[in-house]
Amino acid sequence: MQISRGFGTMIAFAQIAVAALSSQARAQTDAEKAADKPFVVEYYYKAKWGYADEFIRLFTKNHYPVLKKQRELGRILEVSVVKPRYHTTEDGRWDYRVTIVFKSGRVATEDFDEGAITKVLYPDQETFKKEEQRRFEILQAHWDLPITPVDLDKK
Repeated sequence: MQISRGFGTMIAFAQIAVAALSSQARAQTDAEKAADKPFVVEYYYKAKWGYADEFIRLFTKNHYPVLKKQRELGRILEVSVVKPRYHTTEDGRWDYRVTIVFKSGRVATEDFDEGAITKVLYPDQETFKKEEQRRFEILQAHWDLPITPVDLDKK
């Protein structure tokens, strides 16, 4: 009787261990699947009053071609830009929201050297760097916001 109780306890612990390992393996698989799904980041830009047009002109000239090249390489799936139709309060104001859909979360967060692209696209690096510096000088604020879709049908 003593042996069977001890053996039964060992079997119960073994079943718990197998269930825990199986659950952990399933969670890793789900995490890996999530890492391979498109990853969306919104980039908000708030320019000093009167400089939004200059900002978007410099963005379109110097940064958008770099993003398009990354789309050609497959790193980025989509790039879009919107601006608000009306004004908001100053503390909540932003001038442009750039939404980038990366191939995956892994791709979005890995080290990526844009410098190699900019050197090819902009041989006059001095002018490029000066214009990029100006683009950021006229900003009052800039923030990046990774977003996650919410499936309301599953809630």
